[in-house]
Amino acid sequence: MSVGNTPGAPGADLPAWSAQGYADWMRAALGVAGEAGSSGDVPIGAVVVDGSGRVLGRGRNVREADHDPTGHAEVVALREAGAARGSWRLDGASLVVTLEPCAMCAGAAVLSRVDRIVYGAPDPKAGACGSVWDLPRDRRTLHRPEVVAGVLEQECAALLLDFFGPHRLG
Repeated sequence: MSVGNTPGAPGADLPAWSAQGYADWMRAALGVAGEAGSSGDVPIGAVVVDGSGRVLGRGRNVREADHDPTGHAEVVALREAGAARGSWRLDGASLVVTLEPCAMCAGAAVLSRVDRIVYGAPDPKAGACGSVWDLPRDRRTLHRPEVVAGVLEQECAALLLDFFGPHRLG
């Protein structure tokens, strides 16, 4: 697991969650991800958790189910969290997701002002939190959330491999 943020960035002075807390919330995201796979969507899950540990939003991929190109788990979870909070500003909250967010989702997380993005498996093809691009830590952005990578990475990657294996072999 790696942790990184920019000194002086919003959230830089917040106490870090414990490794156990990260794992617990990633297990919740993995549970949501399983629901996506059963509907034919790529099994990616996300939860948005406030500073007290309360889940504000849950999301799974719904692109296939809803015929919506923006139906990524992170966007669904951020929308639900905004509705629960009654504000688009999600200061003090963390986005926990099973796969490294793409550019759209990393941008949505930055714009929602979450303090932290926690992800499981890296995405070497489209990841925008360090793998291909690094939107959260770009000096030009107004808000730079902390990024925590590799939480339950093997479990998160296995879910995707199990889903894509039959599609690629047959």
